[in-house]
Amino acid sequence: MKLGFIGAGNMAGAMMGGIAGAGVIERGDICAFDIDRDKIEAIENRLGVKGFSDVDGMIAACDMIVIAIKPNVVKDAVLKSKSALAGKAVVSIAAGWTTKALKDLLDPSTRLLRVMPNTPALCGAGMTALSVATTFTPAEKEFAQKMFSSFGLYEWVREDLIDAAVGVSGSGPAYVYMFIEALADAGVSLGLTRAQAVKMAAQTVKGSAQMVMDTGKHPGELKDMVCSPGGTTIEAVRVLERNGLRSAVMEAAIAAAEKAKSL
Repeated sequence: MKLGFIGAGNMAGAMMGGIAGAGVIERGDICAFDIDRDKIEAIENRLGVKGFSDVDGMIAACDMIVIAIKPNVVKDAVLKSKSALAGKAVVSIAAGWTTKALKDLLDPSTRLLRVMPNTPALCGAGMTALSVATTFTPAEKEFAQKMFSSFGLYEWVREDLIDAAVGVSGSGPAYVYMFIEALADAGVSLGLTRAQAVKMAAQTVKGSAQMVMDTGKHPGELKDMVCSPGGTTIEAVRVLERNGLRSAVMEAAIAAAEKAKSL
């Protein structure tokens, strides 16, 4: 299997790094094209993948293509390479582009898989939603699962729930970073150094997330385990509830999902 990327930005680089590092395929079988030649040279040097200066030439050399460009340029790029993409397996990570919308642009022989990854893929801890509306063959679906599990976890969801995945996991890291920043700011206000506060806040979030994954317990149950009667934590929880933390997070995720639908 030879895998080609249209686009060599951060997400594409994270995916290539995970795939190469896990040995899903050989580095020489990973190809990339980008209109920014500096990005291609950088990713060639960093990962040892094969860069291309011609997008259709790269497509011809590969079995599966990943569309890893900004949503606003997808239409032009896809139409330009419509003939080259005919008969290929195509993965799209472009937000807002439904499977149907992509099918309408592409040759009927092109097989599609719409996915929504997130930026923690950069450190091998990504979360990717895959649409069950795919037209991939069973072998291509199996390869896609290996590909996305090489840099995190994946979950198959209905096509109409991809936008929900945008709100929760696609955009979610930004909400978490804001929480870490705010928690660290509190630490600095209380006398910790910035480095100490960021380290403590980030590790606390990481450890808490790991507890959810490892125990399988409801987050509310784990929260209750920290809240001693009349203690410090329940006092902090009272303040968070009074200031609408949960409502704010829910509204933010729903707004992101609605924006994805409108793209």
